[in-house]
Amino acid sequence: MSTLLLRLCGPMQAWGTRSRFTERDTELEPSKSGVAGLLCAAIGRTRDLPVDDIAALKMGVRVDHEGTMARDYHTAGGGGSGVVRASGGTSRDAVLSNRYYLADADFLVGLEGNRGFLEELDAALRVPEWQLSLGRKSFVPALPVYLPGGGIRDDGLEAALKAEPWPLGPASMTRRYLRENPSRRLRIVLEASFDDDNVQVRQDQPAGVCFATRSFGPRAIRQDYFEHEEPSHVPQPAHA
Repeated sequence: MSTLLLRLCGPMQAWGTRSRFTERDTELEPSKSGVAGLLCAAIGRTRDLPVDDIAALKMGVRVDHEGTMARDYHTAGGGGSGVVRASGGTSRDAVLSNRYYLADADFLVGLEGNRGFLEELDAALRVPEWQLSLGRKSFVPALPVYLPGGGIRDDGLEAALKAEPWPLGPASMTRRYLRENPSRRLRIVLEASFDDDNVQVRQDQPAGVCFATRSFGPRAIRQDYFEHEEPSHVPQPAHA
């Protein structure tokens, strides 16, 4: 099996798995449903089409820079008075909502599967059919999602995520990441089996036409930490 690596880096990201009505949550790392939606945008697949081929890919995430949880207070509708609206006015019947997001996060996502299909996805990320976003349409990537030299690795998921250089740059971000995490201890989140020990459950497994029905199944994950060992053959930016 091969692994496709992609980078999800931006000032604002939201990866909700339990959002309902006025409370819009986010996990601390990308959800599989959110990554599937990004890939569908890249290849131009509409909501009414199944995503079983993408759902079959095994997903993992390396957290290169933990984001800061933030809350965006929203109001919508209404023409009366009494509730302060985001636009500056007031309303009695405005709908209030809390929308949580991650600020300043940086993730390396890996997808393990058939190399031919991964190559199609890698090519689509370079010339996407539709705008790519980080969980919500208004949250656009700060850096290209695809890796500059190509994102396909002939390794399994966990090995590929651990072997990739860290930090990935640019230089200003590299200096900051090294300063904030001198131990190079990174969190990694890997898709697992429900039979494994110490797994957690995410309600973000795509299946069928899930984006049309807005329904997702459970997915088992396991989390761990590792100290990144810099590959000697990969040049890294020097400390400032």
